[in-house]
Amino acid sequence: MKPKAKKPSAPRSKARSVRPSVTNPIELPEGMWERIAQKAFDLWRERGSREGYALQDWLDAEAAVMEEIHEARE
Repeated sequence: MKPKAKKPSAPRSKARSVRPSVTNPIELPEGMWERIAQKAFDLWRERGSREGYALQDWLDAEAAVMEEIHEARE
């Protein structure tokens, strides 16, 4: 039996990754991350502790906290 010939491998691309690099992430005001996290947890509990909605809970919590801040400034 003859040994199989190896296929030539495709040349490797030297292109950079498409993922953007984060050099200066946005910093949240003091205590804001904790407020959003607590609100997201509260929303999760209010919605029956359903799994699979963490991102939606976080986004809803961000919106709620931002609205609270906006109302407090008025």
